[in-house]
Amino acid sequence: MSENVIKETENKKNSRGRNWTFVLYPESAKAEWLEYLKELHIQFVVSPLHDRDTDTEDRMKKEHYHILVMYEGNKSYEQIKIITEELNATIPQIAGSVKGLVRYMLHMDDPNKFKYQKEDMIVYGGVDVDELLKKTTTDRYKLIKEMIEFIDEQGIVEFKSLMDYAMKFKFDDWFPLLCDNSAYVIQEYIKSNRYKSDR
Repeated sequence: MSENVIKETENKKNSRGRNWTFVLYPESAKAEWLEYLKELHIQFVVSPLHDRDTDTEDRMKKEHYHILVMYEGNKSYEQIKIITEELNATIPQIAGSVKGLVRYMLHMDDPNKFKYQKEDMIVYGGVDVDELLKKTTTDRYKLIKEMIEFIDEQGIVEFKSLMDYAMKFKFDDWFPLLCDNSAYVIQEYIKSNRYKSDR
């Protein structure tokens, strides 16, 4: 074994962190893996089943889950490895960014990868996944643009009409934006449309 490999292995074994991630392949996982995780009484997020991922040569990858486990205090590599061995999962790695990893679970930031659905995630222990998946500024601007185009296409002149539509058909993207921070600009745009049509 080369000196670099030995050093890397030692660094891994000595690493400590609060947030850890690993991959679980259903075909080789322990049958009751989810119940085992729940019995640990920790916070965790399980990705939707990644069954549409392809490699660089466009071949289908083996179905797998990405799992994030979170603790209130630091845990060692050896402590987490006990869990991954029990589940028959891959070796654990410290999660560099919880937000980045959770977004990756849905492929939110990679236009060339299959998009998985938030509803297919498993979230446990009070993790606020909506906070982790909050729209970036760029995402928000794109959604506001979508709403404005929809207002023009449909000839909407009342804010209520858009709100009703968003609540019914765009609950996961337009509706939160309208409730949280984009209502003013959209209301002003609709008001301007109404004023223009009145003239």
